[in-house]
Amino acid sequence: MTSNPILTARGLKRNYQQGDSNTPLSVIRHIDLDIMQGEKLAIVGVSGSGKTTLLNLLGGLDDPSGGSVVLKHRVWADLSASERAAWRNRHVGFVYQFHHLLGEFSALENVALPCLIGGESVEKSKHYAAELLTKVGLGERLAHRPSELSGGERQRVAIARALVRKPSLVLMDEPTGNLDSKTADSVLDLLISLNRDLNISLVVVTHDPLIAQRLDRTITLVDGVLESALD
Repeated sequence: MTSNPILTARGLKRNYQQGDSNTPLSVIRHIDLDIMQGEKLAIVGVSGSGKTTLLNLLGGLDDPSGGSVVLKHRVWADLSASERAAWRNRHVGFVYQFHHLLGEFSALENVALPCLIGGESVEKSKHYAAELLTKVGLGERLAHRPSELSGGERQRVAIARALVRKPSLVLMDEPTGNLDSKTADSVLDLLISLNRDLNISLVVVTHDPLIAQRLDRTITLVDGVLESALD
């Protein structure tokens, strides 16, 4: 792991309007954060502490009310919608608790989709997808649709989809939360192995301290503030 941050957040805030109230709800209050190349970072905290909101801000899916997020020397807020989509497609992968695979597509087609969106040919996209699905142990399941796969296999397809563009950063929101403990351990082993092999930074939102302790660093959010920033 190098000492160069691939993502920097400074003075990050996110407020939401509460109905007719004149007082906004402050979900993210003030966050400074650096994520290093190849780092495995856990974000922990109770429900409602702002973890998912923070993840969405880091990935450019939501705009901050204050502060900025810089990914690979580009500020999310400075990009147009099309530029942001292209930058996200190239540099950010997402994995959620529920796999969000397209049911009418095969595992191969689901994983190839980000490459096709990114402008790769069908042939190259399927080649990259097959290569990564083989790497995650699904080389014999390329033609299977999500309904024909187990929960753990579906999550492996989702991980392959997130990694197929070889992004700089993968953001994960409770990626093992919908799996039994044995399958969750297997998925976590896979993520750590891929992090090592591909030098991709991982940010994992989790409630599970056993997951957090296997990563390089843990930050705790309390009411939208990093624990280290609390008095």
